[in-house]
Amino acid sequence: MAGPLLAVDAPSLLFRGFYALPDKITDDKKRPVNALLGATNLVLFEVERFKPRAVIMCFGPDAAPYRTELYSGYHADRAAAVPDGIVWQFEEAPGFYERFGWRSLYDETVEADDLLGSLATAEEEAGGTALLLTGDRDMYQCATDKVKVLFVKTGSRGAEEVDAAEVKKRYGITPAQVPDFIALRGDPSDGLPGAKGIGEKTAADLLKRHGSLEGALKNWSGETPRVRAALLDQADELRSFREIATLRPLGLERPPDLPLDKAGAADAARELGMNRLAERLEKLRV
Repeated sequence: MAGPLLAVDAPSLLFRGFYALPDKITDDKKRPVNALLGATNLVLFEVERFKPRAVIMCFGPDAAPYRTELYSGYHADRAAAVPDGIVWQFEEAPGFYERFGWRSLYDETVEADDLLGSLATAEEEAGGTALLLTGDRDMYQCATDKVKVLFVKTGSRGAEEVDAAEVKKRYGITPAQVPDFIALRGDPSDGLPGAKGIGEKTAADLLKRHGSLEGALKNWSGETPRVRAALLDQADELRSFREIATLRPLGLERPPDLPLDKAGAADAARELGMNRLAERLEKLRV
């Protein structure tokens, strides 16, 4: 039986690697390779666990243009200059990963999340299963019987497996309701404030009773004064938040099987001074 497709939020993992490992980890030109090393180790851990049929590294802009047009505050807190040490690692990453046999995808009109979601849809429609490796809870909207989110947490060994039942257990909502939930509750990491005075429990309760954000907006009259005011005053804004939180489908084709090239990967690692990674790759059993 073929393994799952593993789709990776590459920017998320590269930043995680950059801040988790010291920048004194360098190649022979004294350039930092900590982001590449950290991200690669995270992916390889899941490759060993799940033996995927292919690995797709997804890239995209930090904020898709259509999302910032919908709400100017989207990702506004991330506008600080990107550290110099990570810039060249981002540029190096696609070519580096190609030598592993991992395909890289980039679309300037959407974010990496949208690519992950579209790959999951293509894989499920073709009868396969998919794993989405990310540190973004927005991806919980993709969870189904055939698609799991591998959520990366700081300090944990291996990502958490989150399926549709786990989303329901944690938040009291279905994966399909995640964008509505984000719109109502807000998402500080994305700069979305949500509805004024509505927190996680109230958002989940509204969706349980009304089924969707639109249902809640249409049935505002039966709510408490605080909730009623938020739904009435922010209706258009909340619809924009929901659109921002909803992954944009791209109609991607299902990727072919892409076996790990252990020899090519080990060579690529050694060229950047990652000797221990090269040794790990040579001993890997996949």
